Amino acid sequence: MKIDVKEILSYVVIIIVVLLIKTFIVTLVRVNGSSMDKTLHEGDIMILNLLDNKHEREEIVVVDKSVEGSLIIKRIIGLPGEKISCKEGTIYINDKKYDDSYANGLTSDFDDITLKDDEYFVLGDNRTVSLDSRYFGPVPEKAIMGSTKIIVFPFNKIGKVE
Repeated sequence: MKIDVKEILSYVVIIIVVLLIKTFIVTLVRVNGSSMDKTLHEGDIMILNLLDNKHEREEIVVVDKSVEGSLIIKRIIGLPGEKISCKEGTIYINDKKYDDSYANGLTSDFDDITLKDDEYFVLGDNRTVSLDSRYFGPVPEKAIMGSTKIIVFPFNKIGKVE
């Protein structure tokens, strides 16, 4: 039996390219729990853009295990340098009322938090059950793995999410 080195090499190259893409460009992430209900649901599988390093308000991001012990999916509400608080269920950013259109349930109150130049304030959309920056504090930029905007499974939900 003769081994075709070119054929084996082509498979090795394909495997390396796939691993590089998965490690440095995009990967899949699965939603665990109900903290992002009604936007995302348990079992949804999304594409995580690992190259996104310029984060915006209301963007859905994945935070690495260093913050809470497991990957978490949350929405950015507060940006670096901003002051954020919640009084009587209303969020304020730099003392201006924030139109919290993604909230599912009442947001529990918290005192003023001023974010450092490399910190973000993240909340789950399902405010009554979400473990988020209200409990573990601001998220350092280096802990944000990337952003996610596209559901790929279940197939009946394929597409962009807001």
